Amino acid sequence: MPLQKKPPKEEEEEDGDPFVTNPESRYRRRATLERLVGLAPFGRARRGVPKEGDGDRDGDAGRARRRSEDFGLLRRLPGRRKASVDAVTVPKRGSLLRLALGTRGRRGSGAAEGEEVAHGDNGGQRPDGRAKGREQLSVLEILELIQRRDLVAADEQIIALEAECVAASPAASPPTSPAGRQARDVALLYEALVAQLWAVVAESVPSGCPYAPLRGVIRVLQQEEAADERHLPGTPGRPRGLRRSWQDAVARAAAERLAQVTTGTGLGDRLAALTGRLLGDMGTVRCHLAPMYPPEFGAFGVYARGYQRALAQQVTALAQRPLDVPNLYLLLDWHNNTYPREVLGHPEVGAQLRAQGLGPPLPPETQRSLESSCIAAVKAKLEVAVAQELQLSEDMWPEDVTSQEVTEGLATRVTGLLRAHVERAPQISPEFGMEMAHELLGVLVAFLHSFQRKVERFLEAPAEAAPPEGATARAIALANCCPPFRSFAERLAQFGHPESEEPRRQAQGALDKVTRICNHVLTRRLFEDLKPYFNKLMKRKWLTSSDAFDTIVMLITSFTQKLRPLHPEPYQVLVAELHRRVLIEYVRPLLQARLVCTSAKMRARVATRLGDEARQLRELFHRLDSASPWLDSVVPRLRELLVLEDTAALQMEVAVLARDFPDVRRKHVAAVLDVRGLRGHGARQEILGVLQDVEQSDLEPGPPRTRAFFSELPVTRDVRCLPCHLPRLATLPRLRLRPARPRP
Repeated sequence: MPLQKKPPKEEEEEDGDPFVTNPESRYRRRATLERLVGLAPFGRARRGVPKEGDGDRDGDAGRARRRSEDFGLLRRLPGRRKASVDAVTVPKRGSLLRLALGTRGRRGSGAAEGEEVAHGDNGGQRPDGRAKGREQLSVLEILELIQRRDLVAADEQIIALEAECVAASPAASPPTSPAGRQARDVALLYEALVAQLWAVVAESVPSGCPYAPLRGVIRVLQQEEAADERHLPGTPGRPRGLRRSWQDAVARAAAERLAQVTTGTGLGDRLAALTGRLLGDMGTVRCHLAPMYPPEFGAFGVYARGYQRALAQQVTALAQRPLDVPNLYLLLDWHNNTYPREVLGHPEVGAQLRAQGLGPPLPPETQRSLESSCIAAVKAKLEVAVAQELQLSEDMWPEDVTSQEVTEGLATRVTGLLRAHVERAPQISPEFGMEMAHELLGVLVAFLHSFQRKVERFLEAPAEAAPPEGATARAIALANCCPPFRSFAERLAQFGHPESEEPRRQAQGALDKVTRICNHVLTRRLFEDLKPYFNKLMKRKWLTSSDAFDTIVMLITSFTQKLRPLHPEPYQVLVAELHRRVLIEYVRPLLQARLVCTSAKMRARVATRLGDEARQLRELFHRLDSASPWLDSVVPRLRELLVLEDTAALQMEVAVLARDFPDVRRKHVAAVLDVRGLRGHGARQEILGVLQDVEQSDLEPGPPRTRAFFSELPVTRDVRCLPCHLPRLATLPRLRLRPARPRP
């Protein structure tokens, strides 16, 4: 009885091949699988009909490797399989369909496949992995092992397939030849294997526990290193150097982990989150992942360097954003202080991280760029702020304000603006603090020059523009601003920048000018009141009456009572200048030779009065805490020139006077000798000859202004003694002295 032909549908269910009745459909199905899997070269490499002798070549290497096309035949002829083929667990055609179609396979096999995949993930091994390793599998079977993450067995098959490829064609083969297609299959299989290896590496850190599939990755790395050592130099594709690729994969995984950190918009939150993610992941590596690697891998160091590079990329990206001054300070402080303290000083992973010799996250040029940007931003911000403060203070000067209000409104607030950055920058690094201090010193110098010009313009106004009392109070208030600025400039210069000396001198010079103009305003009225009393000194009436000198002392004492609001520093400067100018005005009439001694008795009276008044002036300025005690000796030295009789003693006294007051000249001593009544030409020349060397060095720089005395006492003409006895001049009714005509 003839066999009934089954319908195509029933035949498909029996044989398990829906395209058996139509060979053309079978080839179209393979092309569809190739497009779905993305591995078109695999099928094409096996699509040709085996030539004669192929079996002999395969036989040389052992059992012939099955092609992927053979699986359909084995499924259609279940009763005709060879015993050797039945002894190996051959994947069914349905498994390849599931490989290509995903979840479109038969429902009945889904649970079994899930169990098989679960076994494959257990440490990268499958229960049937050893069998697969002993049998030469097809390309699609190896691919199935890779996708099921049976990575160790898959790598063994790829290494064996690569050995066959090298043995069959040791030289370079055309891509269209069977050997060339086989080499291309090996390359694509390695691509798929490596993709799964690095996927496992990326999944291991987020797991937070010992990750079993990572053991398979480590085994594959060891197998590949052994294969690299077995192959001769020059072998195509060898050495593969998977350990270096593993290090790069670790770095990529670290970069992905840190890139996934999502926080608020604040820079501080972002940096804190990056720090937390790094510490958490490195803790997982230290406790769970690094112990799984062999010691020669140096796993902890590889992960540490990878996370270091990833963190550097994130922080560099943050540094390239436009940041304001607080965020610049925050980023620099995190880089210099927070990272070393919280990461490298972490109690669990800090010691191991420090052992790796990791440098700072940012490269030096990026750090310098951040510091320069911060300094430039601070400088621009402060220049505007201090200019506004100066303008607000200047608007208050014409008003009736106290010294404390002016000082607190200007000096305190300006130095406060600068002090905030002077204290903040050194906390980041001493070098950054030094650079910041130097730039702030430049800002302060520019401000002080502007302050000086405004003070000069305000105080040098006509006298009727402001009443005297108001001018005195304002001058005191402005003078009190100088000490805070002076001390702050010194503090900025003490940071040790090599170029800070010149700005410091400029700042001190501007403040000295402000102090001098304020002192001039304060003492101008006093010396206007003292002038008529100084004119009464060194006359005959002065020898018998001390009223003029007593009035001078009283006016000076009364004036100093008004200086109580002055701060100690400007007060000492003012008193020292007052001391110098009072003595200059006191000595001036003496050098004008208003009084000429005609006898030793008269010289004694003049010397006694000079000594007594010199003592009173010394005591007065000692009570006023004058810082110029060197001035106390000028009047006693001049007095000695009137008292001494011996020429040698006079010469010695002149030498001492020249030593204490380098700006004394012959004309000054000659004027004192005229008051003494010394008319002998020879004796005068011997005494004045002591100063000859001093006058020859007039081209040398003189003493500073604070030490100048005789240089501010010009003698307009030399006083010459008349060759007659002075009492006889009283008998002359009238004496006319005509100036000598200039010689042609």
